[in-house]
Amino acid sequence: MGVAQGMDVLLDLADKLYSRQDVGFLFVGRGSEVGRLRAAAQERQLDNVVFFEEIHPDEIPGLYAQCNVGIVALDPRHKSHNIPGKFLTYMQSGLPVLANINRGNDLAHLIRSEQVGQICESNQVDELQLCAEKLLVQIDDGTDFTARCRGLFEREFSVKKVVEQIVAGLAS
Repeated sequence: MGVAQGMDVLLDLADKLYSRQDVGFLFVGRGSEVGRLRAAAQERQLDNVVFFEEIHPDEIPGLYAQCNVGIVALDPRHKSHNIPGKFLTYMQSGLPVLANINRGNDLAHLIRSEQVGQICESNQVDELQLCAEKLLVQIDDGTDFTARCRGLFEREFSVKKVVEQIVAGLAS
C-alpha cells in the first residue's frame, strides 16, 4: 500500500458504503502509506475498514476464499499499462475485481472483455461507488464470476501458458 496504488479513493468508497452492513473492506499488506491510511480510517471512524499486516503467501488462498471481491488500485498518474500480480491471484482464485486504475490501462479492456469485474478509470469516488454497487448486484444475481476468472487465468496467465509462449518464442 504505497503511493503507486492511490488508496485514498478506497477510503472514500468505504465512507460512501458505510451504511451497507453487507460490505466491508480488508486491506492486507505493507507499504509507505499504511500508517497514514490506517490513521485516516480511524479519524473518519470507518469501522467497515480493517487493516492487517502482510500475510504468508500460503495463507492467501484461505483469505480469498472468505472474500467476494478483490480490489485493484493504481494511482491515476500512471502513464503505462500495468497488470498487478494481485490481479492474477484474484483471477486464479476466482474472485471478480473492482478496479480503480489509470485511464487507458490495458487492464480495463481485459476486465471488460472477459467480464471479470468492474472498472473505474476516473478516480472519482462517485463513479467508483456506482461500479462497486453494480458488481455487488451482479454477485447477488448469481453471475458466475468464478468460472470466468479462473478461465481467464488458465488461458492467459497460467504456468502452462507462459511455458508455451517461451517455447514458441525460442522456436521462431
